[in-house]
Amino acid sequence: MASLKAIRKRIGTVRSTQQITKAMKMVAAAKLRRAQEAAVASRPYAQKLEAMVAHLASRVDPGSHPLLRVPEGEHRLLLIVITGDRGLCGGYNANLGRTTENFLRERTEGGALSRLTAIGRKGNDYLKRRGFPPDTRFPMPVAADAAPIARELARVATQAFIEDEVDAVYLVYSHFRSALSQVPTIERLLPFERLAAADGDAAAPHADYLFEPDPQTIMAFVLPRLVEVRILHGLLEAGASEQGARMTAMDSATRNASEMIDRLTLEMNRARQAAITKELMEIIGGAEALKG
Repeated sequence: MASLKAIRKRIGTVRSTQQITKAMKMVAAAKLRRAQEAAVASRPYAQKLEAMVAHLASRVDPGSHPLLRVPEGEHRLLLIVITGDRGLCGGYNANLGRTTENFLRERTEGGALSRLTAIGRKGNDYLKRRGFPPDTRFPMPVAADAAPIARELARVATQAFIEDEVDAVYLVYSHFRSALSQVPTIERLLPFERLAAADGDAAAPHADYLFEPDPQTIMAFVLPRLVEVRILHGLLEAGASEQGARMTAMDSATRNASEMIDRLTLEMNRARQAAITKELMEIIGGAEALKG
């Protein structure tokens, strides 16, 4: 059994750690509220814009804009991977890293070549250790600063696709369901896989569009905008997911610290009782020796 002094020191250490994890939980909870509001607010806009572009693209010539082209195969990929800059959020970053790694290994075995853009330090470090060093890295932004990064990423992705440098662009992020559930998601940004589905949807109501000034000009504006909005939506979802995962992890760590303090307190009381019993036995033994 450990000494009484050692147990007391360990209790103090665990209690200090508990105060840190409790404070981090409260900070993550406050950040989660704002991040969740931003992520949820972005969903209707992204969905409506995507539906509008789907209807427009289904009624224009596929050759009206380079972003509407569909390559014969996906041999050159561009992956945008969104993770966090910091840890202490459970398996959030590791799950995204494993999802990306498995996807890359499957495509690499098929002969595909990949370019990687990492958002967040943890994803960058994970992929470098696994032999997939990213070509570009950005810090994980807060919701207020996400738009400029999304705009830059969309510009690079669309330019690479238009200039035929890549055959497909994928976005890897964590979809936010709740503070307890974040789902690693791989979404194809280019070519527009959801636009082709609108062509064969016979049940969808058909509408006639009058384009002003012309379809090419309109599609040249809305298609890059849709890529930007999708990336921005992924950043906001990832931000909420990270804070939810961190809040859950810190809550679990705080509860584990409480349980550890209870066990150590019980162990300390047993050690103190044993020390008192030993002293009493020594006193009683000494008294009996004097009588003899």
